[in-house]
Amino acid sequence: MSKFDEKRKFLVEELKERGIIKSKEVEQAFLAIPREEFVWMDTTEEAYFDVPLPLGHTGQTISAPHMVAIMLEELDLTKGIQVLEIGTGSGYNAALIAHIITDAKKVEEGRVTTIERVHELVQFAKMNLSRVSYSKYVDVFEGDGSVGWPPYSEKEYYDRIIITAATPRFPKILVKQLKVNGIILAPIGNMFYQVLTKGKKTADGQIKIKKDVECMFVPLVGENGYHVNEVV
Repeated sequence: MSKFDEKRKFLVEELKERGIIKSKEVEQAFLAIPREEFVWMDTTEEAYFDVPLPLGHTGQTISAPHMVAIMLEELDLTKGIQVLEIGTGSGYNAALIAHIITDAKKVEEGRVTTIERVHELVQFAKMNLSRVSYSKYVDVFEGDGSVGWPPYSEKEYYDRIIITAATPRFPKILVKQLKVNGIILAPIGNMFYQVLTKGKKTADGQIKIKKDVECMFVPLVGENGYHVNEVV
């Protein structure tokens, strides 16, 4: 067992004791996906600290493990579903999701589509996912995720949508792309303070809201991100 394997196991046990990791699916994903393969090279030794880490000079971060676990538990992921992630970052969260929703015997079922604006991170995520053999389950695209994927389409594609950046609201186009009974999750608030918010789409196209923990994420940038009058 390598030093990273030991640190990974210790972190998982700590998150379980704190009541953050609750399900066997999230536990197994955290044990299976090596976070050290998704952090920037100069922060490898801090891979299993429970803190967010900067992704080079991109202005983006890889979220703290406890927040990643909270979000995964709230998504209520199951095998074979379609998931859209807005904000790929290093690809770590996409790999965790893919581990939970895919079956090695049924590669065509269960898929993660993840969108990233920063070109350097698109390349970084693709490289990381390929290195850990998860690129066959995850499609990484460069673009403005705030307008959905495919952009502006109003077709209901996804069972789950997760926004990994702070947003003033659930973008309407993303709600349209969510299937009925699907879940959308995002840190909602201003650029300096948010509350993790879970929405479930009802048959009439509305969103039933549940608010969770306070949090702080980097802001969503794009057409449906923050406008000048929403920065505070």
